[in-house]
This record gives sequence, structure tokens and C-alpha cells, in this order.
Amino acid sequence: MKKNSIEQFKEERDKLNQIVMKYSGKNIKRFYSLDMAVYNEGKLSKKTKELIGLVSSLVLRCEDCVKYHLNQCFDEGVTNDELEEALAIGLIIGGSIVIPEFRNAFSYWDELKEIK
Repeated sequence: MKKNSIEQFKEERDKLNQIVMKYSGKNIKRFYSLDMAVYNEGKLSKKTKELIGLVSSLVLRCEDCVKYHLNQCFDEGVTNDELEEALAIGLIIGGSIVIPEFRNAFSYWDELKEIK
């Protein structure tokens, strides 16, 4: 059975993170720990933080990061309208250069909705 792109992305990310951890010392491990910690519930909801991460990733044009945050946003119950508003902010901040990632984000979102 062929895996969908979401399953492939998650498996590849997990595999690569395991390799990174195999070679990592305390500084890299601390960075990874901090990265996970900042998205925890706090004064801002986890949902809001994931939308911020998504917009930041879109502007930086990091395809893997956009996919990761789309997965997290989906799991946090982000609606289509909330997603559109957040990505519109990324488009305004990043300009037309982000349009390819913008397209891919909506396509990936559609796939998330189809399989979950």
C-alpha cells in the first residue's frame, strides 16, 4: 500500500531527528528541547503559537517547517478560515516570493483534511 505524503513526511522527519539525536551533544539537545517548549500552552494558546510558527515558516520559505506546523495546526483544531487569515498575514509579510509555499500549504491542508 502506497503511503500518502503526510505519512511519508512524518516518518522521514522522525527518522532524521533520530539521526540528529544520535550525534547530538547537550547544546543541540537543549535547542530541540527549547523548540518544543515554546509551543506549549501558556499565555498564548498552543493553537495560536502553531499559527505563529506556520506564518514564520511560510515567510522563511521552509517547506518542512510549513508542513510540520500545518500538522500541528490541524491537530489543534484550526479552521479553514483561521488558516486562510494566518496565511494571508504571511503573504503580506513575505510578499509574492512566498506564493509557491502558500500554494503548497493549501494543498497539504487539503490532504490533511482528506485522510483525517
